[in-house]
Amino acid sequence: MNNSVIIKSNKYGIAVILDSEVSYEEILTDIAVKFRESAKFFKDAKMALSFEGRTLTDAQEKEILNVITENSNLQIMCIIDNDGIREQHFKKALEERTCEVSSSGGQFYKGTLRSGQVLESEDSMIVLGDVNPGAKVVSNGNVVVLGALKGTVYAGESGNPSSFVVALEMNPMQIKIGDVMARCPDTPQKLQNPEPKIAFVEEGNIYIEPINKNVINDIKF
Repeated sequence: MNNSVIIKSNKYGIAVILDSEVSYEEILTDIAVKFRESAKFFKDAKMALSFEGRTLTDAQEKEILNVITENSNLQIMCIIDNDGIREQHFKKALEERTCEVSSSGGQFYKGTLRSGQVLESEDSMIVLGDVNPGAKVVSNGNVVVLGALKGTVYAGESGNPSSFVVALEMNPMQIKIGDVMARCPDTPQKLQNPEPKIAFVEEGNIYIEPINKNVINDIKF
């Protein structure tokens, strides 16, 4: 059996372990075979992905993602680097903030919001899933989307400009924080390597920036 590519899955995503001694061309071929064989098992799951065993360039990562997409129905939400300390810090900090919003009266919604659906909350809202185009989330507090944000989101609807929006994949049709609104291009962007981002208001404008461990520590619900 060819073990140049090993796929390991857990509740957080998939780790693809690549043999550093095998040529890159052979790796691509073996990845196609492995994911084609595993397609029925993973189905159309949405998962994070990490590469281990060898260093890849950005171009190689994109090429491998294309091979995975062509040979399975997996939806890769983001690529996780191999900095274990940073990943654990991110996970721990996110869990702490999730507990805080839960204890302070925040709301959870588990599932995908589809076109035409509207989710409203008097408190901060955490969506455990995607917000598809045509769907809307309205919250008087903050909004955290643990998935892809492709619809419309209103945070701080009561007029609070200090509210924020966080998403694992930030690509909204329209976003409003407090009284400040921004609309994205009519043609959705195709994100090759989506990463967690935060949207916030500063000097009357909405800014969207990558989220990191320092930003997470500063988040207050």
